[in-house]
Formats: sequence, structure tokens, C-alpha cells
Amino acid sequence: MLERKSNRLRDFDYAQRGAYFITTVVKGRQNSFGDIENGTIRLTAYGKILVDQWYWLHKQYPNTALDEFVVMPNHFHGIIKIVETGRDLSLQPTRPIQPNPKPLSELVGAFKTTTSKQIHQLGMLSFHWQRSFYDRIIRNEDELNRIREYIRTNPVRWELDIENNSRIAARDGHRVSQRDNVQDYYDGILQR
Repeated sequence: MLERKSNRLRDFDYAQRGAYFITTVVKGRQNSFGDIENGTIRLTAYGKILVDQWYWLHKQYPNTALDEFVVMPNHFHGIIKIVETGRDLSLQPTRPIQPNPKPLSELVGAFKTTTSKQIHQLGMLSFHWQRSFYDRIIRNEDELNRIREYIRTNPVRWELDIENNSRIAARDGHRVSQRDNVQDYYDGILQR
């Protein structure tokens, strides 16, 4: 049996303080969350569930802080910060923190699980997220600002988005493979 390649950085503690850019995509890139009109996303009821559950994530896990995010027709981008780990006893928290903070994969897993459950309850029983998710450890303030800008302007660039099923390659008029290396695509945009 083939072993699935991990997208995570080896030997990195994803429960430690830091900012993380995440992207999660609907299985088959099915447009489920809304439509882009004039560079703006018009959310469906399913897309509104993502917004609600993103805010729920922070309420459920008080060691997190949320930053920019956007719901796209078939994917979600967000910045999540782990701000308190419970490992620094010198901190005087203003609110309860988890004694064992959740790593990024468990936070994203909670988001994907709760959104899926609510979308199913609303009637779209065929809905599923793709397995895993893209993440990037945000290394500095410049990178954080570039990612924020990318998220804010993502709806305007929908026609060119790697996640857009109808995207056409300008070079030869053929449909771009959905197996494009998404990791390289996002890393290339975010490292400029």
C-alpha cells in the first residue's frame, strides 16, 4: 500500500505559537460555497457555515486568534495564530487556555468536521472536503502582509485561481491539470 506523503514540515511542532496560512478544498473542486460576481464572493448558505465555523474555532480553542480569511466557491483560505500554548507558566492568561494545545492539523480537522456536519444537515449529503490541507508557517511580518493581501484579493483573481475548475491555460487553450503542484503554486505566490 502506498504511503501518503505528508505536507507538514518534518520535526516542526505545529502546536507552538505562530501564525499559519491554511487552505482547504472541496473534494472534486465542486463549487459549493458561492459564486464570484464582479470580484466579490456571494456566499450560499453552505458558504455562510464556513464563516460561522471559522469564528466558532476561536471560541472553542481560546489559544487561537483568527486573522484574514476568505470563502471561495470551492475552497477556504485563512490565517490562524496559535497565541498561547499553555506551556509558558509565566503567562498570566486573561481567559482559560487549554492545558494541551491542539496542533494545527487538529484545529483544521475540527473546522472541516464541523463544517461538513452542518453542510450535511442542511441537505448537501454529497459534500466532502479533500483529504488533508495546504499550510504554510508564516515566517515574518512581510510574509504575513503578503498572505493577507493574497487572501483579500483572491476573489478578484478567481479566473486565474489554481482551484478554479474552469480555469484555462492561456498558453495553449487546454484545460490546466488539476494535479498541478498546489504546494509549489502557493509557495511561489507567497514567497515573492
